[in-house]
Amino acid sequence: MQFPPATSIFASLAGLVAVTAWRLRETRSAVSLKKIVIPPLGMATGFSMFFVHAFRIPWGWAGTAFIIGAIALAWPLLLTTRLIRTGDDIMMKRSSAFLVVLFALAAIRFLARGYFDTLLTVQQSAGLFFILAFGMIVCWRTKLLIDYRRITAQPA
Repeated sequence: MQFPPATSIFASLAGLVAVTAWRLRETRSAVSLKKIVIPPLGMATGFSMFFVHAFRIPWGWAGTAFIIGAIALAWPLLLTTRLIRTGDDIMMKRSSAFLVVLFALAAIRFLARGYFDTLLTVQQSAGLFFILAFGMIVCWRTKLLIDYRRITAQPA
């Protein structure tokens, strides 16, 4: 089944709005170990897409996408996310640059996807960008987990 290009654009924009709303809401509640660990675990279920042959990409491409996500694209998130203690709670400190970073990353992914869709099938492109995003979230959440453990190890 082939969808018109406008469907992909609409889905990408809807995803951006959903992630932005989720991130803004996330900074208003206390951070917990569960809130840090569950998103990458839930996202990992997406690897089941690779059971379908149409989504498969070469291992080298997958490794490169993961590394680019974990290093280049996670870097701005790492710089703009901080955990702070507020009383007995650990909160995510909101950075004014975070939304700019989020929109810039979305624009980069959107433009790159437009290019890769000319070289790969839609399914392969989806798999490649899933691995890229997974690398980004694993790196970011790992840093949050390390920071969370460091803060909770200190007396309140």
